[in-house]
Amino acid sequence: MDFQSWKDKVTSTGGCLHPVRLTGAWSVTDTTTGTVLADRSGHILAPCNNRRASVCPACSDRYAADAFHLVAAGLSGGKGVPETVTTKPRIFATLTAPSFGAVHGRRVSGNGKTMPCGCGGFHHPDDPRLGTPIDPESYDYTGSVLWQANLGQLWQRFITVLRRYLARAAGLTVREFGDHARLSYGKVAEYQRRGLIHFHAVIRVDGPDGPTSPTPKWVTAELLNEAIATAARSACLSSGRPNGQPLELRFGSQVDLKVIRPAALDAFEDPAGEISESRLAAYVAKYATKGTGKTEGPDRRIRSELDIEHLVVSEHHRRIIRTCWELGGMPEYASLNLRKWAHMLGFRGHFLSKSRKYSTTFKDLRETRSAWRRAEALERLGVTEDQVLVVNHWDFTGIGYADDAERELAAAIGERVREQRKRKYETERRDSERAARKENDHA
Repeated sequence: MDFQSWKDKVTSTGGCLHPVRLTGAWSVTDTTTGTVLADRSGHILAPCNNRRASVCPACSDRYAADAFHLVAAGLSGGKGVPETVTTKPRIFATLTAPSFGAVHGRRVSGNGKTMPCGCGGFHHPDDPRLGTPIDPESYDYTGSVLWQANLGQLWQRFITVLRRYLARAAGLTVREFGDHARLSYGKVAEYQRRGLIHFHAVIRVDGPDGPTSPTPKWVTAELLNEAIATAARSACLSSGRPNGQPLELRFGSQVDLKVIRPAALDAFEDPAGEISESRLAAYVAKYATKGTGKTEGPDRRIRSELDIEHLVVSEHHRRIIRTCWELGGMPEYASLNLRKWAHMLGFRGHFLSKSRKYSTTFKDLRETRSAWRRAEALERLGVTEDQVLVVNHWDFTGIGYADDAERELAAAIGERVREQRKRKYETERRDSERAARKENDHA
C-alpha cells in the first residue's frame, strides 16, 4: 500500500542501492509569524555516496558528474576558474607502472593482426589470463606491493623533479620559480589488468597566483612536454626489501604525453596527436569512478587473513593481497598500513586528486548544489533564508533495503533515472554543438 511513497524516497536518492535509513522529523518555521511553513516526519532514505560503480551505480554517477566538472573547470574554465586557462601550456600525461615480471598480454599490430604473447600463444580480449604472470613463482610480488604503497610519494617526487627542471630551464632556482610560475595538476588513478596503478594527469603551468595570472612566456607546451618526460624518467624513491636489499621505486618506461589544445573540434584526438578538452574531462572522470571489481580486488576492507581465501578474485590478485597482509605484519613497513589497504592492492592514495590551484573542489561543488536546492525550496515557500528557522532531527536506523525484491526495484529505478539523465545531457550537448557550428559558420 505504501509503494508509491517508497518509490518516491528511492527516486530522491537517484536509485541508490545502499541507502542510509533515517527516522525523525524536520520543520521550517516563519520566525516573524511563528507559522510552520513546511514539516515532515517519519522515515527517509539518504544516498550512500559510494563512488564505486561496482557498489552503487547511482551514487557513482553523481561522483562522476562532480569529477567531470572538477576536471573540466581546470581545462576550460568555469566554477571560479577563468576561461583563459585554455591558452596556457597543458599536457595530458599517462604514467605507468614498471615491470615486475612478464605477464600474459595481447598486442595488435598496425594492420590489426594479433601478435603472439610471451607465453607463445594468442589471447582473446576477454581471456582471464591477461595481466597475470607467465611465471607466478618468478614474479616480484613484494616489489610490486612496495611500489604501489609508495606511489603517492613517488608522484610528489615526480612533481618536485618537474618543478626543478622547469626552474633550471628558465635559469631560476626552485625557490625563485614560485615567484614566476606555478604547477597545477589534476590526476586520476586507474588499475591495470595486472593489478597495478597508472596515473592519467592533466598538468598545467600557471602564473604565480594560479589560473588567474598569466603564464610566463618562456613556458611553452614543448618545454612542459620535455620536462614531464624527463621527470618521469628521473623521479626515484629508495626503499628496502624484507631481506635488507635496497629497492629503487620508479615509474615505468612507457610514458604517454599529449598536448591539450583549446576545444575547437569534436574529436578527442587529432591526427597530430593533440587532444581537446571537450571530451578529455569525461574520459578522466570515467576512471575516477571505476571500482576495484573482480579482476583487481574487493570493494570492502579485509578484516582477517581468513577473508583472503574467500575473495572472488583471480589467484594473481589474491597473491598480491596476501603479500600486502604479510608485509603489513612486519615492523619495518608499519607506516604503510598495508593490511588496511590490502583490498586496494596496497595503493593508499585517492583515485582523484589535484593541486590546490588546479580548479574547484568536491566540497565547493556539493555546497553549491546544496545552496541551489535550498534557494529553490525557499523560493517555493515565498520566504528568504533570514526569515525562517529550520529544525532537523534524524536518527540512524540502518543501511540498505529490506529484501532482494526491494533491491531489484531500486536498481530498476536507478537505471531509469540514469537513462533519463543521459538522454538529457546528450540533447544538451548536441544543441550546444549545433549552436557552436552555426556561430562559426556565421563568423
